[in-house]
Amino acid sequence: MRTVLVGVLLSLLVAAGCGQTSAESQAVAGYDFGRIDKIAIVEVTGRVYGESVKNQISNLFTLKLMEKGYRFIERKDIKALLKEQEFQASDLTTDQGAAKAGRILNVPAVMIIDIPKYSDGKMEMSAKLVDVEDATILWLGTGSAKTNKGLSTFLGAAAGAALGAAVGGHDTSDRVIGGVIGGVAGGAAGNLLAPEQEKLVKKVIAQVVEKLPARAGAAIDPKK
Repeated sequence: MRTVLVGVLLSLLVAAGCGQTSAESQAVAGYDFGRIDKIAIVEVTGRVYGESVKNQISNLFTLKLMEKGYRFIERKDIKALLKEQEFQASDLTTDQGAAKAGRILNVPAVMIIDIPKYSDGKMEMSAKLVDVEDATILWLGTGSAKTNKGLSTFLGAAAGAALGAAVGGHDTSDRVIGGVIGGVAGGAAGNLLAPEQEKLVKKVIAQVVEKLPARAGAAIDPKK
């Protein structure tokens, strides 16, 4: 197992390449996005752990979407309001559950952000905007970016997790991978993203929301 782990780490060292980005976006045809005066980002799921890093990603997403003319409820306020209503956090990952939360929060639409992959300097992210009335997906955007920056951080976390697993006798892949990803993306202790990680997150967010329809009157940068 130790040989395999060393091989994995060496393969990561030679995986460096030029920065790459990609994105796709789809909105409901004919929908008037000007009707959406406020959005609540109800959940950040996937390969991120800890409320601090989830809040950070939510805030970065909010800043970008504000450029499109949308207003938001802060994530900490969302958590407080839903807690008062004894709303189950697990329900926020489904379109129907998210829509129900939106009705509680009194917003016309809610957003769910998912990060299915974050490893080897590459992040994949998707976001969907859900109508709270009928749980219809109004818009879906996906994006990814790859950069060499942050690779050393990942390798350090990987080496530490692998060594700890080997020494402790716990060498299941799920546990090792969980420890690596959790450490890189914030960890259970709730640490914030490192500067190079935050830069990558911002890059992916920009890709995801690039083609989201703007609300009428939004101050859009003409250079974009």
